[in-house]
Amino acid sequence: MKRKKLWMLAAILTCGLELTACSISDNATNADTKAGTKADLTVLTEWQAGKTVSDKIVAAYGGLDKCFAAEPIPDGVWARMQGKTYKENPYIGRDDLRHIRALHWDYDNQIHVGEMICNKQIADRVARILRQLFDAKYPIQRMLLPDVYGADDETQMRDNNSSCFCFRAIAGSTKLSKHARGLAVDINTLYNPYYKDRADGTRFIQPATAAEYCDRTKSFPYKIDHDDLCLKLFTEAGFEWGGDWKSCKDFQHFELIGE
Repeated sequence: MKRKKLWMLAAILTCGLELTACSISDNATNADTKAGTKADLTVLTEWQAGKTVSDKIVAAYGGLDKCFAAEPIPDGVWARMQGKTYKENPYIGRDDLRHIRALHWDYDNQIHVGEMICNKQIADRVARILRQLFDAKYPIQRMLLPDVYGADDETQMRDNNSSCFCFRAIAGSTKLSKHARGLAVDINTLYNPYYKDRADGTRFIQPATAAEYCDRTKSFPYKIDHDDLCLKLFTEAGFEWGGDWKSCKDFQHFELIGE
């Protein structure tokens, strides 16, 4: 009887130790999970455009509504723009522009962090359109500020980047582009190029690597045409599409009508 009591006591002690070990292990796992979540949240709290996030991180951040906004340009973003997309000029200043935060999907079925600078006249509309495109899982490959590319339009277009503001002239002229006022948005630029047929029979294309995508009878990813959701949303919001122009074609381009 005594031996049986000792055996039962030993079993109880062993079980207690195992439960304690399990509790410690669970606490450590929870701590690691919380630390991981906190680290992943910096992608959104610091708004690191170009990074990917999970739906769990978006929820932890505060949900989708918090991830789409048009706000005054943060100091850090404004500093990045100097001498690149922004140059001192008499036409447009910081107060005329807004910083858009947005998420977007791509064909990899992942959520990507994006940002864009737009004129305050269109910023709320653009943020709303980007939210509608996100809800529809419309693929946008990149949404980085052109400053990442040294504000070189050719370079960012070759990388299929989507953007808005860049203080620059229209390609091949000295006239300021609508982008110089933040009133035009370019979407999936490599696959939706700009081209103009010259009188000498040659064709000017931007980006120069996009010649195959000038043929709009072909099927390829990111293509914007008259059945495209992006086109529908922008035109409903008061923009015109460069793909409908007669003297040239600019399939990536949406600009505010009458401005």
